[in-house]
Amino acid sequence: MMREQNTRVNLKNLSLAELESFVLSLGEKPFRAEQLARWLYVRRARTFGEMTDLAKKFRQKLEESAWISFLENLEVKVSPDRTRKYRFLLADGETIESVLLPEKDHFTLCLSTQAGCALGCKFCLTGSRGLARNLSSAEIIDQVIGVQATLSPEEKLTNLVLMGMGEPLNNFQNVMRALEIIRSPRGLQFSHRRVTLSTAGIIPEMEELCSRRHFVKLAISLNASTHGQRSQLMPINRKYPLKDLLAACRRIPLAHREKITFEYVLIRGVNDSEEDAHRLAQLLQGIQAKVNLLPFNEHPQSPFKRPDDDALQKFRAVLMAHRFTTMVRLSKGADIMAACGQLGGKYPELGG
Repeated sequence: MMREQNTRVNLKNLSLAELESFVLSLGEKPFRAEQLARWLYVRRARTFGEMTDLAKKFRQKLEESAWISFLENLEVKVSPDRTRKYRFLLADGETIESVLLPEKDHFTLCLSTQAGCALGCKFCLTGSRGLARNLSSAEIIDQVIGVQATLSPEEKLTNLVLMGMGEPLNNFQNVMRALEIIRSPRGLQFSHRRVTLSTAGIIPEMEELCSRRHFVKLAISLNASTHGQRSQLMPINRKYPLKDLLAACRRIPLAHREKITFEYVLIRGVNDSEEDAHRLAQLLQGIQAKVNLLPFNEHPQSPFKRPDDDALQKFRAVLMAHRFTTMVRLSKGADIMAACGQLGGKYPELGG
Protein backbone atom coordinates (compact mmCIF):
# COMPACT_ATOMS: atom_id res chain seq x y z
CA MET A 1 0.00 0.00 0.00
CA MET A 2 1.41 3.39 -1.01
CA ARG A 3 2.23 5.80 1.84
CA GLU A 4 3.39 9.37 1.54
CA GLN A 5 6.54 10.72 3.22
CA ASN A 6 4.44 12.18 6.02
CA THR A 7 3.04 8.63 6.54
CA ARG A 8 -0.49 9.65 5.53
CA VAL A 9 -2.05 7.87 2.55
CA ASN A 10 -3.19 9.71 -0.58
CA LEU A 11 -6.47 7.83 -1.07
CA LYS A 12 -6.56 8.43 -4.84
CA ASN A 13 -3.31 6.50 -5.20
CA LEU A 14 -5.07 3.36 -3.94
CA SER A 15 -6.84 0.81 -6.10
CA LEU A 16 -10.40 0.01 -5.03
CA ALA A 17 -9.20 -3.23 -3.42
CA GLU A 18 -6.48 -1.30 -1.57
CA LEU A 19 -9.02 1.28 -0.46
CA GLU A 20 -11.09 -1.49 1.13
CA SER A 21 -8.00 -2.96 2.81
CA PHE A 22 -7.13 0.50 4.15
CA VAL A 23 -10.62 0.95 5.59
CA LEU A 24 -10.42 -2.48 7.23
CA SER A 25 -7.03 -1.54 8.73
CA LEU A 26 -8.80 1.32 10.51
CA GLY A 27 -11.22 -1.13 12.11
CA GLU A 28 -14.14 -0.17 9.86
CA LYS A 29 -16.65 -2.29 7.91
CA PRO A 30 -16.01 -3.00 4.17
CA PHE A 31 -19.07 -0.99 3.07
CA ARG A 32 -17.31 2.15 4.34
CA ALA A 33 -14.90 1.81 1.39
CA GLU A 34 -17.89 2.09 -0.99
CA GLN A 35 -19.02 5.26 0.77
CA LEU A 36 -15.51 6.67 0.68
CA ALA A 37 -15.11 5.95 -3.04
CA ARG A 38 -18.43 7.67 -3.75
CA TRP A 39 -17.27 10.79 -1.92
CA LEU A 40 -13.92 10.78 -3.74
CA TYR A 41 -15.06 10.06 -7.29
CA VAL A 42 -18.75 10.92 -7.63
CA ARG A 43 -19.17 13.84 -5.24
CA ARG A 44 -15.52 14.92 -5.66
CA ALA A 45 -15.01 15.81 -1.99
CA ARG A 46 -11.82 17.67 -1.11
CA THR A 47 -12.07 17.30 2.67
CA PHE A 48 -13.22 14.60 5.06
CA GLY A 49 -15.47 17.17 6.73
CA GLU A 50 -17.69 17.12 3.63
CA MET A 51 -18.38 13.39 4.08
CA THR A 52 -21.43 13.93 6.24
CA ASP A 53 -22.78 10.35 6.12
CA LEU A 54 -19.56 9.00 7.67
CA ALA A 55 -19.38 8.72 11.44
CA LYS A 56 -17.40 11.50 13.12
CA LYS A 57 -15.03 8.93 14.66
CA PHE A 58 -14.30 7.44 11.21
CA ARG A 59 -13.65 10.88 9.74
CA GLN A 60 -11.25 11.58 12.58
CA LYS A 61 -9.36 8.37 11.79
CA LEU A 62 -9.18 9.42 8.15
CA GLU A 63 -7.85 12.88 9.06
CA GLU A 64 -5.04 11.24 11.05
CA SER A 65 -4.05 8.61 8.47
CA ALA A 66 -5.04 9.84 5.00
CA TRP A 67 -5.42 12.87 2.74
CA ILE A 68 -7.28 13.79 -0.44
CA SER A 69 -5.26 15.19 -3.33
CA PHE A 70 -6.41 17.71 -5.91
CA LEU A 71 -4.57 19.68 -8.60
CA GLU A 72 -4.15 23.42 -8.47
CA ASN A 73 -5.50 24.88 -11.69
CA LEU A 74 -3.01 27.60 -12.63
CA GLU A 75 -4.59 28.70 -15.88
CA VAL A 76 -7.30 27.93 -18.42
CA LYS A 77 -6.82 29.17 -21.96
CA VAL A 78 -9.88 29.17 -24.20
CA SER A 79 -9.76 29.10 -28.00
CA PRO A 80 -12.44 30.65 -30.22
CA ASP A 81 -13.26 27.06 -31.28
CA ARG A 82 -14.19 26.37 -27.58
CA THR A 83 -11.13 24.20 -26.88
CA ARG A 84 -9.86 24.73 -23.33
CA LYS A 85 -6.29 24.10 -22.19
CA TYR A 86 -5.79 23.59 -18.45
CA ARG A 87 -2.40 24.03 -16.82
CA PHE A 88 -2.13 22.19 -13.51
CA LEU A 89 0.56 22.65 -10.85
CA LEU A 90 1.92 19.48 -9.24
CA ALA A 91 3.11 19.28 -5.63
CA ASP A 92 6.79 19.35 -6.62
CA GLY A 93 6.43 22.42 -8.84
CA GLU A 94 6.17 20.57 -12.16
CA THR A 95 3.30 21.53 -14.45
CA ILE A 96 1.17 19.45 -16.81
CA GLU A 97 -1.48 20.29 -19.37
CA SER A 98 -4.85 18.76 -20.15
CA VAL A 99 -7.05 19.71 -23.10
CA LEU A 100 -10.85 19.74 -23.20
CA LEU A 101 -12.10 19.24 -26.76
CA PRO A 102 -15.62 20.28 -27.75
CA GLU A 103 -17.65 17.79 -29.78
CA LYS A 104 -21.18 18.13 -31.17
CA ASP A 105 -23.02 17.28 -27.95
CA HIS A 106 -20.27 16.36 -25.48
CA PHE A 107 -16.64 16.92 -24.54
CA THR A 108 -13.50 14.79 -24.81
CA LEU A 109 -10.64 15.30 -22.36
CA CYS A 110 -7.04 14.70 -23.41
CA LEU A 111 -5.05 13.54 -20.37
CA SER A 112 -1.33 13.66 -19.60
CA THR A 113 0.41 10.65 -18.05
CA GLN A 114 3.92 12.07 -17.58
CA ALA A 115 5.47 15.46 -16.86
CA GLY A 116 7.34 15.78 -20.15
CA CYS A 117 8.29 12.79 -22.30
CA ALA A 118 11.44 10.78 -22.93
CA LEU A 119 10.67 9.63 -26.48
CA GLY A 120 11.90 12.71 -28.32
CA CYS A 121 9.61 12.46 -31.36
CA LYS A 122 10.83 15.14 -33.75
CA PHE A 123 7.39 16.62 -34.42
CA CYS A 124 6.33 16.91 -30.75
CA LEU A 125 6.98 19.91 -28.52
CA THR A 126 6.49 17.86 -25.34
CA GLY A 127 9.40 15.58 -26.23
CA SER A 128 11.74 18.52 -26.72
CA ARG A 129 11.61 19.15 -22.96
CA GLY A 130 12.58 15.61 -21.98
CA LEU A 131 11.03 13.63 -19.13
CA ALA A 132 10.76 15.13 -15.64
CA ARG A 133 8.89 12.19 -14.09
CA ASN A 134 5.92 9.86 -14.26
CA LEU A 135 2.59 11.02 -12.91
CA SER A 136 1.06 9.13 -10.02
CA SER A 137 -2.32 7.48 -10.55
CA ALA A 138 -3.82 10.23 -8.37
CA GLU A 139 -2.37 12.94 -10.63
CA ILE A 140 -3.93 11.27 -13.68
CA ILE A 141 -7.32 10.86 -11.98
CA ASP A 142 -7.22 14.40 -10.59
CA GLN A 143 -7.01 15.86 -14.09
CA VAL A 144 -10.45 14.38 -14.82
CA ILE A 145 -11.89 15.53 -11.50
CA GLY A 146 -10.29 18.96 -11.82
CA VAL A 147 -11.78 19.57 -15.26
CA GLN A 148 -15.19 18.15 -14.30
CA ALA A 149 -15.33 20.69 -11.49
CA THR A 150 -15.19 23.55 -14.04
CA LEU A 151 -18.04 22.31 -16.24
CA SER A 152 -21.57 23.65 -16.14
CA PRO A 153 -24.43 21.18 -15.49
CA GLU A 154 -25.30 21.00 -19.21
CA GLU A 155 -21.67 20.30 -20.28
CA LYS A 156 -21.07 16.55 -20.47
CA LEU A 157 -17.60 15.02 -20.33
CA THR A 158 -18.08 11.57 -21.84
CA ASN A 159 -14.79 10.63 -23.54
CA LEU A 160 -11.18 10.43 -22.39
CA VAL A 161 -8.02 10.06 -24.46
CA LEU A 162 -4.59 9.42 -22.98
CA MET A 163 -2.84 11.43 -25.68
CA GLY A 164 -1.50 14.41 -23.74
CA MET A 165 1.98 14.86 -22.36
CA GLY A 166 3.97 11.63 -22.09
CA GLU A 167 3.93 8.01 -23.30
CA PRO A 168 1.24 6.21 -21.24
CA LEU A 169 2.84 2.78 -21.56
CA ASN A 170 6.13 4.06 -20.11
CA ASN A 171 4.13 4.72 -16.93
CA PHE A 172 2.29 1.42 -17.15
CA GLN A 173 1.48 0.56 -13.53
CA ASN A 174 0.24 4.02 -12.57
CA VAL A 175 -1.78 4.32 -15.78
CA MET A 176 -3.42 0.93 -15.23
CA ARG A 177 -4.25 1.84 -11.64
CA ALA A 178 -5.77 5.15 -12.79
CA LEU A 179 -7.75 3.46 -15.56
CA GLU A 180 -9.27 1.04 -13.06
CA ILE A 181 -10.70 4.00 -11.13
CA ILE A 182 -11.69 5.84 -14.31
CA ARG A 183 -13.65 2.86 -15.62
CA SER A 184 -15.12 1.42 -12.44
CA PRO A 185 -18.82 1.83 -11.52
CA ARG A 186 -17.43 2.65 -8.05
CA GLY A 187 -15.06 5.21 -9.54
CA LEU A 188 -15.45 7.79 -12.32
CA GLN A 189 -17.78 5.53 -14.34
CA PHE A 190 -16.42 5.96 -17.89
CA SER A 191 -17.24 3.16 -20.35
CA HIS A 192 -14.24 1.32 -21.84
CA ARG A 193 -15.67 2.24 -25.25
CA ARG A 194 -15.11 5.91 -24.42
CA VAL A 195 -11.51 5.70 -23.21
CA THR A 196 -8.63 5.58 -25.72
CA LEU A 197 -4.95 5.07 -24.96
CA SER A 198 -2.44 6.29 -27.55
CA THR A 199 1.04 4.79 -27.68
CA ALA A 200 4.13 5.23 -29.81
CA GLY A 201 4.45 1.45 -29.77
CA ILE A 202 5.93 0.13 -26.51
CA ILE A 203 5.30 -3.46 -27.55
CA PRO A 204 5.52 -5.48 -24.29
CA GLU A 205 3.18 -3.17 -22.37
CA MET A 206 0.91 -2.78 -25.40
CA GLU A 207 0.45 -6.56 -25.49
CA GLU A 208 -0.15 -6.62 -21.73
CA LEU A 209 -2.79 -3.90 -22.10
CA CYS A 210 -4.53 -5.75 -24.92
CA SER A 211 -4.56 -9.01 -22.97
CA ARG A 212 -7.02 -7.34 -20.62
CA ARG A 213 -10.09 -7.82 -22.78
CA HIS A 214 -12.30 -4.77 -23.31
CA PHE A 215 -10.01 -2.63 -21.17
CA VAL A 216 -9.72 0.49 -23.34
CA LYS A 217 -9.50 1.34 -27.03
CA LEU A 218 -6.03 1.41 -28.60
CA ALA A 219 -4.49 4.04 -30.86
CA ILE A 220 -0.97 3.77 -32.28
CA SER A 221 1.10 6.77 -33.31
CA LEU A 222 2.66 5.53 -36.57
CA ASN A 223 3.61 8.61 -38.64
CA ALA A 224 5.80 6.91 -41.24
CA SER A 225 5.68 4.40 -44.07
CA THR A 226 9.24 3.01 -43.84
CA HIS A 227 11.55 1.89 -41.04
CA GLY A 228 14.14 4.57 -41.80
CA GLN A 229 11.57 7.33 -41.98
CA ARG A 230 10.00 6.32 -38.67
CA SER A 231 13.38 6.03 -36.94
CA GLN A 232 14.19 9.60 -37.95
CA LEU A 233 10.86 10.95 -36.72
CA MET A 234 10.42 8.64 -33.72
CA PRO A 235 13.63 7.31 -32.08
CA ILE A 236 11.59 4.64 -30.23
CA ASN A 237 11.41 2.84 -33.60
CA ARG A 238 15.04 1.75 -33.13
CA LYS A 239 14.02 -0.22 -30.02
CA TYR A 240 10.64 -1.40 -31.27
CA PRO A 241 10.92 -1.49 -35.08
CA LEU A 242 7.97 -0.85 -37.36
CA LYS A 243 7.77 -4.46 -38.58
CA ASP A 244 7.70 -5.78 -35.00
CA LEU A 245 5.08 -3.25 -33.99
CA LEU A 246 2.79 -4.20 -36.86
CA ALA A 247 3.34 -7.91 -36.17
CA ALA A 248 2.23 -7.28 -32.58
CA CYS A 249 -0.86 -5.48 -33.88
CA ARG A 250 -1.74 -8.53 -35.97
CA ARG A 251 -1.62 -10.68 -32.82
CA ILE A 252 -4.12 -8.55 -30.92
CA PRO A 253 -7.45 -10.37 -30.61
CA LEU A 254 -10.15 -8.04 -31.90
CA ALA A 255 -13.91 -8.47 -32.13
CA HIS A 256 -15.46 -8.46 -35.61
CA ARG A 257 -16.19 -4.72 -35.73
CA GLU A 258 -13.31 -3.64 -33.50
CA LYS A 259 -10.42 -1.70 -35.03
CA ILE A 260 -7.03 -0.36 -34.00
CA THR A 261 -6.67 3.34 -34.74
CA PHE A 262 -3.43 4.34 -36.44
CA GLU A 263 -2.51 8.00 -36.08
CA TYR A 264 -0.43 9.54 -38.83
CA VAL A 265 0.92 13.07 -38.50
CA LEU A 266 1.39 14.45 -42.02
CA ILE A 267 4.46 16.67 -42.43
CA ARG A 268 5.05 18.58 -45.65
CA GLY A 269 7.77 17.03 -47.79
CA VAL A 270 8.61 14.40 -45.17
CA ASN A 271 5.88 11.74 -45.09
CA ASP A 272 2.92 13.18 -47.02
CA SER A 273 3.43 11.88 -50.58
CA GLU A 274 1.09 9.54 -52.45
CA GLU A 275 3.94 6.99 -52.40
CA ASP A 276 3.89 7.19 -48.60
CA ALA A 277 0.14 6.59 -48.67
CA HIS A 278 0.51 3.49 -50.86
CA ARG A 279 3.27 2.13 -48.59
CA LEU A 280 1.14 2.77 -45.51
CA ALA A 281 -1.78 0.90 -47.07
CA GLN A 282 0.50 -2.08 -47.70
CA LEU A 283 1.84 -1.99 -44.15
CA LEU A 284 -1.68 -2.14 -42.71
CA GLN A 285 -2.91 -5.02 -44.86
CA GLY A 286 -4.40 -7.76 -42.71
CA ILE A 287 -4.97 -5.50 -39.68
CA GLN A 288 -8.43 -4.38 -38.60
CA ALA A 289 -7.41 -0.76 -38.87
CA LYS A 290 -8.73 2.72 -39.28
CA VAL A 291 -6.49 5.74 -39.89
CA ASN A 292 -6.61 9.22 -38.41
CA LEU A 293 -4.65 11.72 -40.47
CA LEU A 294 -3.40 14.69 -38.48
CA PRO A 295 -1.89 17.61 -40.40
CA PHE A 296 1.19 18.73 -38.50
CA ASN A 297 0.51 21.54 -36.04
CA GLU A 298 3.25 24.11 -36.51
CA HIS A 299 5.04 25.68 -33.54
CA PRO A 300 8.06 28.00 -33.31
CA GLN A 301 10.42 25.29 -32.05
CA SER A 302 10.03 23.05 -35.11
CA PRO A 303 11.14 23.51 -38.73
CA PHE A 304 8.36 21.20 -39.96
CA LYS A 305 5.41 22.54 -41.94
CA ARG A 306 1.79 21.58 -42.35
CA PRO A 307 0.99 19.74 -45.61
CA ASP A 308 -1.05 21.59 -48.17
CA ASP A 309 -4.69 20.60 -48.54
CA ASP A 310 -4.17 18.95 -51.94
CA ALA A 311 -1.54 16.58 -50.57
CA LEU A 312 -3.76 15.83 -47.59
CA GLN A 313 -6.73 14.89 -49.74
CA LYS A 314 -4.64 12.81 -52.15
CA PHE A 315 -3.14 10.89 -49.22
CA ARG A 316 -6.60 10.19 -47.83
CA ALA A 317 -7.92 9.13 -51.25
CA VAL A 318 -5.22 6.46 -51.59
CA LEU A 319 -6.09 4.95 -48.20
CA MET A 320 -9.80 5.08 -48.97
CA ALA A 321 -9.16 3.29 -52.27
CA HIS A 322 -7.53 0.53 -50.24
CA ARG A 323 -10.76 0.34 -48.17
CA PHE A 324 -9.37 1.81 -44.96
CA THR A 325 -11.69 4.06 -42.99
CA THR A 326 -9.70 7.29 -43.00
CA MET A 327 -10.53 10.46 -41.10
CA VAL A 328 -8.79 13.81 -41.29
CA ARG A 329 -8.53 15.17 -37.76
CA LEU A 330 -8.23 18.93 -37.98
CA SER A 331 -6.75 19.75 -34.60
CA LYS A 332 -8.55 22.16 -32.36
CA GLY A 333 -6.92 24.73 -30.13
CA ALA A 334 -3.79 25.36 -32.21
CA ASP A 335 -4.06 29.08 -31.49
CA ILE A 336 -3.58 28.41 -27.75
CA MET A 337 -0.92 25.70 -28.27
CA ALA A 338 -3.40 23.01 -27.28
CA ALA A 339 -3.35 20.91 -30.44
CA CYS A 340 -1.70 17.52 -30.88
CA GLY A 341 2.08 17.81 -30.44
CA GLN A 342 1.94 21.33 -28.98
CA LEU A 343 1.67 20.61 -25.26
CA GLY A 344 4.40 21.31 -22.75
CA GLY A 345 5.59 24.77 -23.69
CA LYS A 346 7.83 26.55 -21.19
CA TYR A 347 6.53 28.88 -18.52
CA PRO A 348 9.17 31.47 -17.52
CA GLU A 349 7.33 32.46 -14.34
CA LEU A 350 7.90 28.93 -13.00
CA GLY A 351 11.49 28.70 -14.19
CA GLY A 352 10.52 26.13 -16.83
